[in-house]
Amino acid sequence: MRGPSLDGNIVPFPAQSAPQQVGFDRAELTRILDLYGRMVAAGEWRDYAMDFTRDFASFAAFRRAAEHPQMRLEKRPALRGRQGMWALFGEHGQILKRGHDVAGVLAPVERRLMKVVSG
Repeated sequence: MRGPSLDGNIVPFPAQSAPQQVGFDRAELTRILDLYGRMVAAGEWRDYAMDFTRDFASFAAFRRAAEHPQMRLEKRPALRGRQGMWALFGEHGQILKRGHDVAGVLAPVERRLMKVVSG
């Protein structure tokens, strides 16, 4: 696409570049941090980490700071059209759930929280 300049010459618009990193939008981050806060209140989690790269964004929750994450949530927009851009990984790296929306993928953790609170 081109746009007119002030002196009558046609100047090309700057090319749209790919995002430098994948991130969480406000609604996604609110959902994730709300669950994290409830898990902290239940005594299940004590720390978290976030990582943002060109291909994915991840949120990891830890029971203690010096161990493997108890849960890791990844957002990979490149997989949006396939099995869904969201994936939930367990403590040993196994994929627990994949999907197209963050709420559905976090459902197993939400169920676990209900067991912890009621039990």
